Amino acid sequence: MNSVKVGLLGLGVVGGGTWKVLVQNAEEIARRAGRKIEVVAVAVRNVEKARALVGDQVYVTQDGLEIVRRPDIDIVVELVGGETVAREWVMEAIVQGKHVVTANKALLAKHGNEIFDAAHKKGTMVAFEAAVAGGVPIVKAIREGLTANRIQWLAGIINGTTNYILSEMRLKGLSFNEALADAQRLGYAEADPTFDIEGVDAAHKLSLLASLAFGIPVQFSKVHTEGITTLAKEDIAHAERLSYRIKLLGITRRTSQGIELRVHPTLIPIERLLASVEGAMNAVQVQGDIVGPTLYYGQGAGEMPTASAVVADLVDVTRLQFADPGHQVPHLAFQPGSMADTPVLDMADVVSSYYLRMRVDDRPGVLAEVARILANHEISIGSMFQEPHGPADADIIFLSHEAREGNIDLALEEIQNLPFVRSNVIRLRVESLL
Repeated sequence: MNSVKVGLLGLGVVGGGTWKVLVQNAEEIARRAGRKIEVVAVAVRNVEKARALVGDQVYVTQDGLEIVRRPDIDIVVELVGGETVAREWVMEAIVQGKHVVTANKALLAKHGNEIFDAAHKKGTMVAFEAAVAGGVPIVKAIREGLTANRIQWLAGIINGTTNYILSEMRLKGLSFNEALADAQRLGYAEADPTFDIEGVDAAHKLSLLASLAFGIPVQFSKVHTEGITTLAKEDIAHAERLSYRIKLLGITRRTSQGIELRVHPTLIPIERLLASVEGAMNAVQVQGDIVGPTLYYGQGAGEMPTASAVVADLVDVTRLQFADPGHQVPHLAFQPGSMADTPVLDMADVVSSYYLRMRVDDRPGVLAEVARILANHEISIGSMFQEPHGPADADIIFLSHEAREGNIDLALEEIQNLPFVRSNVIRLRVESLL
């Protein structure tokens, strides 16, 4: 049979890994796909560097549009990243009737609805396993393996950089800045780590997972997003003392009022499987009404794990490229005409338990006043303890029972203005459902 011809846009870390996997495992990949998958053209900034890797048999250019418009190319693999040039090239590839494989979570989080709609109308496929959790096959698991289930919720450690930082803070007692510097030295964190440590990268991925799980449009702008920059090593230690671990989680849950869609540091009971995920690893737990809980664990980033997901998508597209488009697995798991208009729940209406840490003057009446404010806002204290901090102040740590986020916001605003509160109140959510 004729080989499937691929145009590769980008030959950086993931693009280079994809090339290596296709060469190294060419025979096995052909056996699984039913035909040979062959990269025939590459678009890169540095043409000479690319030729040193792919040789003279592959056409190399700086013009991605030239590649997506070539009539002999069946599948375009977009690995350039970003939202401008990548969007232009992907949309043009769809116009040209090409199937697309991408690892670009930012592109899909912001423009996925437009891209998937265009691909559906054109009868082409857009595959994006590599965009969420790298080498962990979570997209395929939700789209196909769990189709018999009504997904109730999912929660995941979907950013390896932040998980590495939190693990180092716990295991070595490092401050946030020390752990971040270590992550940068080892290559887990970028020189500008903002997208990772502020939760934006995880929010990109969660918006896609929520669409797959609940059949709603991609809604990145509605993800409540918090990072880990305010966490101190004391919070990590206090959580451990309370039999919890702190992880940056992406959480989406179906409720009677709407869909929760949130990324934030979270206290997880120490005996739960997600609590034991350390280093730069990723893990996603999915709760289905039929199968119950399932857990997906592995390397969420890096050259070869992500390349593994890209090549898996290439094999899937190859198997299905001549199938009737109406019988292909939908991009977001649900048929386009069946997408739900279920609202995304406002964060103020989310109900959770909370960890609160506040530094206060160490004198009589402080605890009573804080407890009074919490009670006035219908927040019940589950447990608390006090840690001396200096000769005249102390840290008070509370674990609340379940409360509405909006009530917590009002209470903390009031507490923050008390004259004896010496620093910003730290508020973390506790997830007992995991």
